[in-house]
Amino acid sequence: VAMSHSVKRFAPGWPLWIFLLAFLPLLIFLGFWQLDRADEKRQMQAQMDANRGAVAQTLTELQQQADPSWRPLYLEGQFDPEHIWLLDNRIRGGQAGVEVLQVFDDQASGQSLVINRGWIPWPDRRQRPTVSTPENSVQLDAEVLPSAEQGFTLGQGGGTSGWPKLISRLDLASMSADVPSPVLGWSARLKTGSQAAFKLDWPALPMTASKHVAYAVQWFALAIALLALFIWAGFQPEHRGNNNNEQ
Repeated sequence: VAMSHSVKRFAPGWPLWIFLLAFLPLLIFLGFWQLDRADEKRQMQAQMDANRGAVAQTLTELQQQADPSWRPLYLEGQFDPEHIWLLDNRIRGGQAGVEVLQVFDDQASGQSLVINRGWIPWPDRRQRPTVSTPENSVQLDAEVLPSAEQGFTLGQGGGTSGWPKLISRLDLASMSADVPSPVLGWSARLKTGSQAAFKLDWPALPMTASKHVAYAVQWFALAIALLALFIWAGFQPEHRGNNNNEQ
């Protein structure tokens, strides 16, 4: 009588070993890397919350801080009515618009900095939006933006010159070169209720700690699935016999 049987033993073979050793360490590394990023974001958020909860300071006082990012800032002075930049491609509620960046001359310190006044719609791309500027001295409640927003390329859109200038990304060094007096190396944005503010529903941070943790779980899950598939494939039986001439 012809007989057939299968032998179950763990023998994945060298191709499966190579596949496992190539991808399993990578998946585990990516998982722990995302956990490290999540820890960095938690520390960043904690520092941001602490700085935002501080008492508002003047420009002179704030410059004495080692890290002024996200700290409340009190300003009193005038906006420069000429030197305005329009930060393009800013969407609010599905509507296209720009964020208005304008030079502000602080009266107490005698220094100038770039203030983000908020968002305005741009219904007609053939004509740049008009920006109104307060004529008199104003008092502003703002918060300092981190210097990490620097380092991008400044570019004019539309191929035209003059003010306001249309830009696609922020570069404070280039902005300072465009105005007669230098501006500070960091910018600020207005807070809700401040004078001269436009629409201020600032978008949230692009990546939170919880998202990094979720990505880490996905990488670890892929690593477990790969290991399980490797073990399953290694225990697949090798079919032997089944030969019609075998009695």
